[in-house]
Amino acid sequence: MPKMVFIEGNGTRKEVEAPLGLSVLEIAHRNDIDIEGACDGSLACSTCHVIVDDSWFDRLKTASEDEEDMLDLAFGLTAMSRLGCQIVMTEDLDGLTVKLPSEVRNMLLD
Repeated sequence: MPKMVFIEGNGTRKEVEAPLGLSVLEIAHRNDIDIEGACDGSLACSTCHVIVDDSWFDRLKTASEDEEDMLDLAFGLTAMSRLGCQIVMTEDLDGLTVKLPSEVRNMLLD
């Protein structure tokens, strides 16, 4: 089974199984990774914001315009930022590494 690595805000690395066809958000939730996903992956918030490791970023499908719009609301946005709900695990992404930002901005609660 493919694997992926989450790097938590405190620097802790957690390698987990990453079933094909699941989003990074779904994989995080299955493994008790502290990532919110307030809109349950419906592309209506930025609380599943992750920072993709440089060596993996170009392997991802290009972000949609809707994802880019939501990312504009993310706290700590970087050039390697993506929404976890929009990254779907494939065999080509076996070993994917993402970092969780130190904070999130939940516009659904504001």
